[in-house]
Parts: sequence; C-alpha cells; structure tokens
Amino acid sequence: MPVLLNDLPRQRILSVDAFRGLTFVLMLFVNYLAGARGVPAWLLHVDGAADGMGLADIVFPGFLFAVGMSIPFGVNSRIARGDAALRVFGHTAYRALALIVMGVFMVNAESGYSEQAMRMPIAAWSLAFYAAVLLVWGVYRFDHALLNRCLRALGVALLAALALVWRGADGTSMMTPQWWGILGLIGWAYLAGAVLYQLARGQLTLLLGAMLACLSLYMLTTRSGVGTALAGHAIHSLIVLAGLVCALLFFDGQRPAAPRLRHGAAFAAVLAAAAWVLHRWYPVSKIGATPPWALYCGALCVALFALLYWLVEVRAARRWTVLVEPAATSPLITYLLPFAIGAVISLAGAHFRPALVEGNSALLAAAVFTATMVLVVARLNIHNCKLKI
Repeated sequence: MPVLLNDLPRQRILSVDAFRGLTFVLMLFVNYLAGARGVPAWLLHVDGAADGMGLADIVFPGFLFAVGMSIPFGVNSRIARGDAALRVFGHTAYRALALIVMGVFMVNAESGYSEQAMRMPIAAWSLAFYAAVLLVWGVYRFDHALLNRCLRALGVALLAALALVWRGADGTSMMTPQWWGILGLIGWAYLAGAVLYQLARGQLTLLLGAMLACLSLYMLTTRSGVGTALAGHAIHSLIVLAGLVCALLFFDGQRPAAPRLRHGAAFAAVLAAAAWVLHRWYPVSKIGATPPWALYCGALCVALFALLYWLVEVRAARRWTVLVEPAATSPLITYLLPFAIGAVISLAGAHFRPALVEGNSALLAAAVFTATMVLVVARLNIHNCKLKI
C-alpha cells in the first residue's frame, strides 16, 4: 500500500488551473508589449539596474509559483500509482531535463549566433527546433507503438543535428547554456523544489525551513563571492517552494479546512514583511534575482491565489475560468507558440506595422493578440496537439 506524502485531492483543481491560466494569459499580453513605445511603464519590465518591478516582472515568478503548486499533486499522483521513490525522482529529473534543454535551445536562438557560419537563417533553425519539440514531447498516439518511438527518435536526432549545426558569432564556437533561458531556469527550480518536497516528506515546517535555506544560500554566496551562480537558482527555488507551501496550506486534507484563507493571508503577510525588511540591504530586481523581488512576488501570488480560491472554490464562481482554460491545460504550447509564430514572421521578412506597437493601439493589439493565441491553443487542444513532459 503506497504511503502518500500528503492528503491531497486526486482530481484537477479549478482554482489552481485558473491561477496558471491567468499567468500565461498575462505573459502573452506583456510579451507583445515588450518592444512597444508610448505604453505605461508599469506594464513593462523595469530596467535591470533599477530598484523596482513592473507588471511584466511578475510573470516569471508566477510561472515558478504555479510550478511549485503542481509539485505535491504530481508527486503524490505517481506514488498512488505505485511508483517507488527512485522512479518518482527519475520522472522529476526527466521533466527538469526537458525544460532545461528547451531553455538552452531558445537562448541560443536569441543572440550570439552566426547565420553565415550556420548556413541557414536563425528563424529556420528555430522552426526546426519547435518541430523537434513536437516530435519528442508531443501528445500523439498512433496504432503502432513502433511508429511513436520512431517519431520521438527522429525528434531527438533533429535536436542533436541542430545543436551540431549552431555556430557562435566567431563562426566556430559551439552551442552553450549561456543563461539557461526562462524554461531552463524553471527546470532547475522545479528540480530543486520537487526533490526538497520528497526529502521533507511533505512536512510543512521542513519546507518552510528549506525556504530559509534558499535565502541563506543567496546571502552566503553573494557576500562571499563563492558559488555565485547558485544565488539565482536559490531565489527561483524559493518562489517554487512558496507555491508548494501555498498548495499544502489550501489543499492538504491533514490540515483543518476552516482557516485556509486566514493561513494563506498570514503566509502572504509574512513573505511581504520579510521582503520589506530585506529591501534595506537588497534592491527589488528581477534581473538580479534578489530576495525582496522574490518575496514580494511570492506574497502577491499567494494573495492572488487566495482570492481565486475564495472565488472559485468557496463562492463557486467558475464560468469565467473557461476563458483561461486553454492556457492552463496547455501551458507549454501557450508559451512556445508566439515564438514559433515570430520565427515564421521573421523568415517571411514581414514586420508589425508601426501603429500596432505604439501607444493605445499597442495595448489594443496586445489584447487582440492575447485573445487570438488563447483561441488558437483551444483549437489545438481539440485536436490533441499538446506537449507533455
């Protein structure tokens, strides 16, 4: 008889899906505005050297928080199927590796390449990468298992070929991780959060202690100058753990149900207070992955989820969630699709009309773009065009 780490619901939870869906819908909106002019500054990323954050700087923490919330459900689901601890860890490592691989490829499509040395446009290289992703991690099922395995093997071979073809600006250097990319950073933080959750056996006090350990690791590495590469990973893992703790506060059946909203509010208040204290020594910076940024974003995420929990689970106001359901159920497709479309536009030599990236017109265009992407993802879901890692 498998021993679950926590007493969690087995079915999908609509409030968790709503949080994930809203995060990805917001991502679509702010990413469109990334190069726009004449739009409110609070909608955009704050300059890396500034002390502060805009709405766009909250999206990445929202990803991390949503990943953290999903960890206890995923781990306990695999335990319930009879998976041993080593097998659960293997699945965790595989999912993390998939995200890291995607992140590294996407980073190398952004800068530092030589199209002349590669003998192909970077947009074509990117489109081949997205095709490989669909082959390796696409949700498709044919009658013959051998055909499924052959397609996945073809995708792996294509990824390897693309890695070998890539050349740096000097014309000779090979592909490197650089800064891992958004998906890669999520992969590392997910791996840390999932492993810590299993080591802590789902105990809330140990997980809170792990959050303190992440803060301590950041302070130690930045102060000593030793192992500074771990500092950012520690802060990203802190946000994942905040999402994990939030999920246990609201859904662990071993805890009393009545004070869930109060406990969530208290957790958000503690995170915000810690951010306020640490802001005396560290700036609020997404680029710097600083503790105040992570803690303030964690507090905002907990507060937003508490609101969604009250609205969806307590008040049963659920009809509106259909608007974000496609993004919630296919987050990877939602994330990658705009990049793939951008590669097609670049390969075709097309450009956005200036009116679509300026002022109020840009805001309207961003809203239309966001709605269109959600509708496209919904249609892809109908045809079972999804990614699963």
